[in-house]
Amino acid sequence: MNKQQQSLLLALIGLIIIALSIFIGIRVLSPLMTEPQENPGAIAETPQELPNENPEANPEEPVAKEYVPIVFIGKNSNGDEVYKVVKREYDQNIDGSKLRHAINSLILGPKQNEKMSGIYSEVPTSTNILHIYDNEDKVIVDLSSGFAYGGGSESIYKRLFQLIKTITRNTEKPAYLYIDGKQADVIGGDGIMITQPLSEKSIGE
Repeated sequence: MNKQQQSLLLALIGLIIIALSIFIGIRVLSPLMTEPQENPGAIAETPQELPNENPEANPEEPVAKEYVPIVFIGKNSNGDEVYKVVKREYDQNIDGSKLRHAINSLILGPKQNEKMSGIYSEVPTSTNILHIYDNEDKVIVDLSSGFAYGGGSESIYKRLFQLIKTITRNTEKPAYLYIDGKQADVIGGDGIMITQPLSEKSIGE
């Protein structure tokens, strides 16, 4: 074997050794390069739902305002004195009973802008609500004696009509008026008679 053949043989052996080294290296490194298998016993975490940021997809419903009617006194276009119905905003979470809120608003009287338009009230602001019993079959409105006295017969007639009209507009149940814990069949120093339950015909004008 001459030198040229020896050189070729050595080169061939070298290539074989390099090829074997590459093959062995690949076999050793391949498990490290492979991605690990998921644990079949693990529980997948549910992705948290993100809030809907599109306002058109879930628009907020506007809250409808609620009102209670209150009856005061004013004048019509002909200058005649009439009973005037005004409204007061009502929120059950703030005002509680609708009827209590209505009567309390009646006692507080007209607002300044209503007074400027000629609206007034004959209900004394010294009146206190003692109790309001709202049962399944009837309503009892118990007021302090401040409601029943002062101002003369005409004033008492008017305040009674204001109260009755306000109550009957805010409940469909039979309603009874009490003064200081007793059913009010007679009101005022002049002895104005009242028939109960309250209605538009409970007293005569």
